[in-house]
Amino acid sequence: MAEGYRIFGAEMSPYSVKVRSYFRYKAIPYQWILRNADSQAEYEKYAKMPIIPLVVTPDGTGVQDSTPIIDRTEKLHPEPSIHPDDPVARFVSVLIEEFGDEWGNKWMFHYRWARDVDQISSAGRIARMRGPRASEQEHQALAGQVRARMVDRIWFVGSNAVTAPQIEAGFLDMLRLLDNRLASRPYLFGGRPALGDFGLWGQIYEMWTDPTAGALIGGGAPHVLDWVHRMLWPKAEGPFETWSTLEPTLMPILTKHVGRQFMPWTCANEKALAEAKEEFSVKLGDNTWTQKPQKYHARSLGVLRAKYAEVADKTALDPVLEAAGCLTGLRG
Repeated sequence: MAEGYRIFGAEMSPYSVKVRSYFRYKAIPYQWILRNADSQAEYEKYAKMPIIPLVVTPDGTGVQDSTPIIDRTEKLHPEPSIHPDDPVARFVSVLIEEFGDEWGNKWMFHYRWARDVDQISSAGRIARMRGPRASEQEHQALAGQVRARMVDRIWFVGSNAVTAPQIEAGFLDMLRLLDNRLASRPYLFGGRPALGDFGLWGQIYEMWTDPTAGALIGGGAPHVLDWVHRMLWPKAEGPFETWSTLEPTLMPILTKHVGRQFMPWTCANEKALAEAKEEFSVKLGDNTWTQKPQKYHARSLGVLRAKYAEVADKTALDPVLEAAGCLTGLRG
């Protein structure tokens, strides 16, 4: 049953490399298929949405969206588990994965398309992926088209002249906290990767491949850099830790970034959609964040709340979420 998986993805897609890293950790045999013109016909046969990654299972079922792909596969291949036994750590890992997917993507997309050097690098790599046999003239034309299209879409993650300093300051602070977090353990939750590692790593790995963010990671966060490389082929090096040993260096991440940034933003996005607003603003710490609402984020928040509701005993979990500023948003 484990043979015959196919992953349609791209090296420059954080969600694609996230799923590939997971399959590698699980030692699940797979075929990595670059989604471009050569594979488009087969991709369209299974895809219901124009996104990657797409995983085609051995029985011919197409599954999309990185979190549902991992959730589904984890049920079929539960060992080694990516979920800590400690109930608090287990849900915090789920929360970090969501944060990485939804807020970490803002860092990645902003840094990739905000400056000329990153635009040129990224557009060129995407153009080579899409047209590997293109002539130099064709390549330059395609790279120009990619650059124009992606720079025009930077608003999608909320990046603009007002929010850019917030995004960059937030990433630098997270980089500092992560480097401290990873100084004495190989993975975020101990001796083996958890769901939270995969979600956050996918974004930071992509940033490492880009000129500006890559220099910040490589030049200022050696433990994060080690983790970036380690997660390409993750393995179990020890057990998961309990919340009591994780809390000192993980709680600052939860409080400063998940509780004060991500949770109020995602709840404000949900409210703006419910009220059919064209744009919304939300106070994040000392700053005001303004962007257009996005439907996917509201659906993703609903899934996160459902996972929280499934936690049978919240006695130890709720005080942690309350202290981090996340509990109200998760209760809806």
